[in-house]
Amino acid sequence: MKLARWQQGGNDTYGVIAGDEAHAVSAGFRAQFADLHEVLEAGALEALHADAMAVPPVPVSDITWRLPIHRAARMICVGINYPKRYPLDQSVTRPDNIILFAKLDGTLLAHDAPLEIPVGEAADSFDYEGEIAVVIGRTARHISPDQVSAHLAGFTLVNDGSVRDWQRHSVHAGKNFAGSGSCGPWITTADEIDAPETLTLTTRLNGQIVQNAPASEMFFSIAQVVSYISHMMPLQPGDLIAMGSPDGTGGSRTPQRFLKAGDELEIDVPGVGLLRNRVGAE
Repeated sequence: MKLARWQQGGNDTYGVIAGDEAHAVSAGFRAQFADLHEVLEAGALEALHADAMAVPPVPVSDITWRLPIHRAARMICVGINYPKRYPLDQSVTRPDNIILFAKLDGTLLAHDAPLEIPVGEAADSFDYEGEIAVVIGRTARHISPDQVSAHLAGFTLVNDGSVRDWQRHSVHAGKNFAGSGSCGPWITTADEIDAPETLTLTTRLNGQIVQNAPASEMFFSIAQVVSYISHMMPLQPGDLIAMGSPDGTGGSRTPQRFLKAGDELEIDVPGVGLLRNRVGAE
């Protein structure tokens, strides 16, 4: 099942994407669960599917995508989780510990939304990072790696937009430019992904493959990361965890290739989805 949020007829709604059709939940269902976030909290995905599929759909071409997670949902990112040359000119080996940072509300845009180019010199090091992300479905606290799968709602895609020169100021600064990244287009529920470690991420810039790597290359697996974070804090339904980006980002390339106005970026994971954004206003 593909869970999504979108605007339809001038109103925000949510529901199920099935092929080229968008099935919004009924008004009665929205009165009970105002947002997809509340559905996850209530563990009501089966009820959502039954309600949405009973409503006449509209073509996906007629909707405007919204972030699949609530804007205020927490987003936690894993740093240095694949073997690669680090964009800040350092060779990377497996870290001794899992490295984490957070992205703030307003940093991510939806599928098909134009990415915001930083102003001034920051635009000269505006980079892309294709990533697989997981969405928490059940409260998770002090869980072991073998318990993680039971706490996942599903999988989505993230472009962890980064401004490399500002990342030298601090990781927080470089990772939190407004509208620099994206997420979506939907959440593919966990029951459709039998073996997350077999997923393969491909990023294309203007049609050219710039990143391509299996999830099995991660230094720390999805299960290890989610378990680790759960010992730091309670993970709540709707929390999103981006699992890091493989080699091939613009700052890691020789010569470096940062994003420019008009570029089209696609992040593709078969079985999960394809996230697409252009750079700059249309």
